[in-house]
Amino acid sequence: MKFKIDDKIFEQYPSLNIGIVVAKEIDNTGESPDALSMLSEQSDSIKSQYNLETLKEVPKISAWREAYSAFGSKPKKYTCSVENLYRMILEGIHLRHINKVVDIYNYISLKHTVPVGGDDIDKVDGNITLQFATGEEPFIRLNSDEVDHPKEGEVIYADDKEVLCRRWNWRECDKSKMTEDTKNITLVVEGLSPVSKEDVQSIVAELGELVEKFCGGEISTHILNTENKEIEI
Repeated sequence: MKFKIDDKIFEQYPSLNIGIVVAKEIDNTGESPDALSMLSEQSDSIKSQYNLETLKEVPKISAWREAYSAFGSKPKKYTCSVENLYRMILEGIHLRHINKVVDIYNYISLKHTVPVGGDDIDKVDGNITLQFATGEEPFIRLNSDEVDHPKEGEVIYADDKEVLCRRWNWRECDKSKMTEDTKNITLVVEGLSPVSKEDVQSIVAELGELVEKFCGGEISTHILNTENKEIEI
């Protein structure tokens, strides 16, 4: 199985760095009080530093708004995953426990103001590719069984059969969601300028260490960019 980025993505987003954590044979059962405490503390920090009126002006948020606009998705209607998390917190919504891996990557996303997501790779068909959509790819969003399709030109993650995540990091599919039974995963940290390659390297290292600490398993980290467009998982 490969994880790769299509050349056309880099033509439009040359500053892109995607950090990848591959974790195998993890234990994702139960919950970690320490991880949940970290998530709660980070949520409190966000409440003290940000507000809904000026959130869109935060450089790491505005970069994703510009990226969404570039592929035709209105950022007022569709927000990237990290902006959505921040808005939930600022609106007083408590981020509930999902499973250990999701709790961990939500914490990292909030701490560093970057989108983070992932897939259970045992449920993926073939390779994972970040690409522009043709508009014909099937998509079944999280906790649904209705088939939808992305817009032509939309940035998507897809395997060899269907869309894994629409509008880059806006909405994940149901098929490859992580559960307590999940054993093998890829997690992605997505960096657009002003987030640098060095920033992404540091973030994926921290993410990998936390997954190993709370879930065990065999961990490796990688960076995809214009110089390295694919890895073997």
